[in-house]
Amino acid sequence: MKTKIISLLAILTICFTLNAQVDRTKKPSPGPAPEVKFGKAEKFKLDNGLTIIMVENHKLPRASATLTIDNQPIFEGDKAGVSSMMGSLLGRGTPSITKDAFNERVDFLGANIGFGSSSAYAFSLKRYFEEVLGLMADGVKNSQFSQEEFDKEQKITLDGIKSNEKSVTSIARRVENLLTYGANHPYGEFVSKETVNNITLADVKENYNTYYRPNNAYLIIQGDINPKEIKKLVKNLFSEWKASEIPTVDIPEPTNVKTTEINFVNMDNAVQSEIAIINNIELKLGDKDYYAVLLANSILGGGATARLYSNLREDKGYTYGSYSNVRQSRNAATFRATASVRNVVTDSSVVEMMKEINTIRYQKITEEELKQAKAKYVGSFVINVQKPETIASYALNRELYNLPDDYYENYLKNINAVTIEDVQNAAIKYFRGDQARIVITGKGIDVLDNLEKTDYVIKYFDNEGNPTEKPAMTLPIPEGMTAANVVDKYFEVIGGKEKVMAVKSTMMVANGSIQGTPLVLTMKASEPNKTSQVISVMGNVASKAVFDGTTGYQEARGQKMDMQPEQIAEAKANLVPFSDVAYAKGTLDRIEPIDGENYYVIVFNDTQVFYNTKTGLKAKEVKTVKTPNGDVESPTTFSDYREVNGILFPYAIGQKMGPMDLKFEVKEVKINEGVTDADFK
Repeated sequence: MKTKIISLLAILTICFTLNAQVDRTKKPSPGPAPEVKFGKAEKFKLDNGLTIIMVENHKLPRASATLTIDNQPIFEGDKAGVSSMMGSLLGRGTPSITKDAFNERVDFLGANIGFGSSSAYAFSLKRYFEEVLGLMADGVKNSQFSQEEFDKEQKITLDGIKSNEKSVTSIARRVENLLTYGANHPYGEFVSKETVNNITLADVKENYNTYYRPNNAYLIIQGDINPKEIKKLVKNLFSEWKASEIPTVDIPEPTNVKTTEINFVNMDNAVQSEIAIINNIELKLGDKDYYAVLLANSILGGGATARLYSNLREDKGYTYGSYSNVRQSRNAATFRATASVRNVVTDSSVVEMMKEINTIRYQKITEEELKQAKAKYVGSFVINVQKPETIASYALNRELYNLPDDYYENYLKNINAVTIEDVQNAAIKYFRGDQARIVITGKGIDVLDNLEKTDYVIKYFDNEGNPTEKPAMTLPIPEGMTAANVVDKYFEVIGGKEKVMAVKSTMMVANGSIQGTPLVLTMKASEPNKTSQVISVMGNVASKAVFDGTTGYQEARGQKMDMQPEQIAEAKANLVPFSDVAYAKGTLDRIEPIDGENYYVIVFNDTQVFYNTKTGLKAKEVKTVKTPNGDVESPTTFSDYREVNGILFPYAIGQKMGPMDLKFEVKEVKINEGVTDADFK
């Protein structure tokens, strides 16, 4: 026992001595970057210029192949879209196999094969990989382009363009790219109806024969493979793919504006503003500043803990998220900070985003921010480097960017070597708050008054990026025109006021979907103000809202909430079956131009109602909903009017719920039948 006590005292003495030698007032030095072991990538090159990179991984019995053709971007001019159409038509039949037979065989093998304008890929189980790679190689080398398939693809492309004609996000990205890179730059041009109609089958074939060549191509094969066997297989499949001279082009260098300015694109149907703060930079993988820029961007807008997100979402509640991105490129690199915000806070969002950009430029970040940013990259790197596709990707990057062999072995060391001063210098150099375009796509009538109060010059552009004039904000209301006149015209157009007033109840059933899940919306209304709205999913009631004329409730996911006094008062004021009876008592606020049409806008309580000045039909209702983060506009659109018992009803109804767009197609309307008092219990 005495020996044990002496031993214990000795241990305690040593512990106290060691603790006494540690200076707790000093922050310990960071440890060395973790050592990461990289998988091995083997490569070889065919005589036609095709470089093959192989990575073995025998954990699962599967393999994949990815083809990348590293050509310069091409400016396509009045035939913009030809390379995209060519990529879509690849693999639709070769001299040895028809399109249908090709697709059936791929499905039978449980494989995936796809093609792009400068790429191809194949994925399958190991035992089928030889055949699957052969099918891909056949499509790469021998694709046939038929007039029938060309006509189909041209129509699909034109339909896609038409469907995006009023998409605020699509138009925002289009104009942002054009202004950032220039109209004569491959990244700045866009595909239009005119350019697609200019494209012929001969143009597609010429593009394929000119640019879809092995000269600058890389084939990555990874998975449960035997390199010796793969080398033999690839030589057999791809050696006959003929190289040819690929034209070289001079790409214009994008330039920044001399002083930060707002570039505004008016979209009358915008319910929120798309903001992008952009400037061109010179940065590519392997540059000295690359690591500091990565960390600076991570701190500014790299995720949900970054400054932009914390400010605009967590603190201000302006948006669902605000982020920044640095796009490295050998051709045209950019810095970009973005947010989709409510119209009413567009100007405030611009101010806050610019504040964050300039703050990281002119004020040093904290030690903790740098530590967290490094930890994020270190953790991600260590996890991803275990994946065979990452090893293959790194091997490809070494080829594309002429990186040293030990580039990725030193990656973490270089990340950890970045200092606070390095981050600030990178932010000053690459986040050009003094020479940025603030591209805003939104509804001018809602946002321009406040944007004009900022310190930035505003230049106006149409939805194709052409300079234009400031959009008309409102038109004068004809003398003597009132809200009641507008509603009377609406009643006359849809069937006559006498018929409308004879309607005591309505039932409407509509189909829709949310994220691919089918919905059924059933709405019932009975005068003077009884309403019921039920949304069903897969036959089950998902949500229900009922008002019986005196009180009501909302029910969803098994939880029921009774209406509050202010909600009851609002429901009582909403006369049904036609709310327009109540709208006649509102205020005719303005005539607003939208997409080339003019609309009377009646304001009734917290709702704006839009009636077409020419047709008289109601096109939209916009309700302002108060939330903890401020007012949010919730629009409902009406179109495709059809006659039911002599009265026109809208058969297409659209609703905006946060980031989601719901579109309902009415299937049934009943007048003065199918509704009882039990529906409002």
